[in-house]
Amino acid sequence: MNIGLTGGIACGKSTVSGMLVSRGALLVDADQIARDVVQPGSPVLEQVAAHFGQAVLNPDGSLNRKKLGELIFGSEEQRKALEGILHPPIRARMRSQMAAYEREQPDKLVVVDVPLLFESGLASMFEATLVVYVPREVQLERLIARDALTEAQAALRLEAQMGIEEKRKLADFVIDNSGTLEQTMEQVEHFLTEKGLT
Repeated sequence: MNIGLTGGIACGKSTVSGMLVSRGALLVDADQIARDVVQPGSPVLEQVAAHFGQAVLNPDGSLNRKKLGELIFGSEEQRKALEGILHPPIRARMRSQMAAYEREQPDKLVVVDVPLLFESGLASMFEATLVVYVPREVQLERLIARDALTEAQAALRLEAQMGIEEKRKLADFVIDNSGTLEQTMEQVEHFLTEKGLT
């Protein structure tokens, strides 16, 4: 079985995916794939630099994420342009990794961590979707603390994504990560038991 795991920024997707992996699941990490496809010298990074300018590159040829973030946050048009460059190679790699896991270990749960799963219309790729949820005010606090942002900067990032309440409604399963780690783990165990995956 495969599931698409998502949630809002700073909701704790990595925490939950780590818990699932600790219980035997296989992880396909879209963020890691996104980093891999823009390695220095890659054709995808060359396309990004051609569109956004050489300023998005660090002196060593790697992607300057902060600079790129400044260019796309608050600009729907630029964000869509970036997605147009990045999404096709990321999706192709996600699909091939999922297929390899399912072929090699068909009895395992394959968890695909995709931050913008619903926004990108990818729900149909998966047998089920699982949303890691915290209320928006908790999300905002965690994002400010995690990334050392001002409240205004953090709010802009939240507004660039579909609202967490909307994601919660679209999900097949929800893990509420606003309590303790133990409470989150209990929900993960419950999910695995319900799906017959323990």
